[in-house]
Amino acid sequence: MAGPRVDDIYEQVKAMAVSFRLRPGDRLNEVALSKELGVSRTPLREALNRLVAERMFDFRPGQGFFCRPLDAQSVYDLFELRQIIEVAAARSACEKASDEELRSLSNELYETGIDITGLTVEEAVSRDEAFHLGIAKLSGNAELLETLRRINERIRYIRWISMSLDRVQRSKEEHKRVMQALLDRDANVAAAALGRHIVKRMDQVQDAVRHGISNIYMEGSDDISARIIGEG
Repeated sequence: MAGPRVDDIYEQVKAMAVSFRLRPGDRLNEVALSKELGVSRTPLREALNRLVAERMFDFRPGQGFFCRPLDAQSVYDLFELRQIIEVAAARSACEKASDEELRSLSNELYETGIDITGLTVEEAVSRDEAFHLGIAKLSGNAELLETLRRINERIRYIRWISMSLDRVQRSKEEHKRVMQALLDRDANVAAAALGRHIVKRMDQVQDAVRHGISNIYMEGSDDISARIIGEG
């Protein structure tokens, strides 16, 4: 019976990295991981090398693979890059998207993305990502869309932390403002609203990172992604 494909191993290990089941900064034990996944080390290494190229892991010659660190500056840089990319996507969507495409995104937002009360943190962040990726898709730029997907993967754990700490009402209203500006094809308003929605101050990032590290290392702590969103 053939073993799992490299793509399958890649997805499994990436999910472990995104959720920091593999602790930040730790050296990866390839033997233990290959046993846990039931795969040989050759396809595992191929998958890990792909994840190194995506900056999900580091590779140090003579030492091996290391889990990505969880540090405030790197996270802040990613949020800043996300803001630049998404503002550009909003402007492009106002210009290029059809009326039907914009209405479809609006319908999807109001049907699935406004009220996140009662969802798990993971589900809420997934819905939020879907809306933002929807805007990026309407930019018509496939490279922009793929870059945003990669950024989302690298900041997802911090977004889980932020979602669990923040009140949710503000995010709902900001999504509505962004969507209305897109429907009005007002690129300046859409870009400004989206930029304000995404931006993170360094102190906010530092706070989320502190909570994230505490959650990772606190023995017996609840899985942050499974927490339920309450009324804000």
